[in-house]
Amino acid sequence: MQDSLYVALSSQIALERRLDTIADNVANASTIGFRATGVKFEDVVSGTGPKSVSFASSGKTYLSSAHGALTETGNPFDFAVQGDAWFAIETPAGTVMTRDGRFSMNENGELMSIEGYPVLDGGGAPIQLDPRNGPPKAGADGSLRQNDQLVGAIGLYNFDPGENFVRYGNSGVVPARTPEPVTDRSDVGIAQGFLEESNVNPVLEMTRLIQVQRAFENTAALMRQTDSSTDDAIKTLGSK
Repeated sequence: MQDSLYVALSSQIALERRLDTIADNVANASTIGFRATGVKFEDVVSGTGPKSVSFASSGKTYLSSAHGALTETGNPFDFAVQGDAWFAIETPAGTVMTRDGRFSMNENGELMSIEGYPVLDGGGAPIQLDPRNGPPKAGADGSLRQNDQLVGAIGLYNFDPGENFVRYGNSGVVPARTPEPVTDRSDVGIAQGFLEESNVNPVLEMTRLIQVQRAFENTAALMRQTDSSTDDAIKTLGSK
């Protein structure tokens, strides 16, 4: 009976973690550049042979690779990544990957993220523009021109978020390894005047939320039933 309690408890811990990720996804359904979090669960087997018991693992998080829809804004400082790549920004936590392309140019001509962090080029250096020449024109490869002169390029990077990745802010991800700049790839580029919406499907996430809540309630009922059976057995054995 104790085994069934432990199995149910491991299930509740796993469901609680899934509930947290779903709630975070729903909360960021309208966050620009947000990628949804998923959780992978595995069986953890204790013992061998007929006495083995399977428990639910606490789960490992992963980042959804689905692309969000592109929305046209017409703002020359809005950029969207096309393909499997990321922008890079320099933060107090180091280099952070993001798909949020809401940039701006400060009074010194530096290209900044919406949080006020420098946007990096393919070499990992902050992008410097001429503040006197207005918004740049971006090529599909990320190259930036002012007055028809090449002044820099927005860096695009490949990286693997891996399992149990670390977020920074709402849509940023801290890479576990140094990201690699994208070079000579026709399937990756930048669209100026567009933004990538969150890839969260609110209806699907709400459906998952209901399913997880029901599973949690069923597990709680099973634990109460097991606990009651244990009490009855103790009373029966104690009376003999």
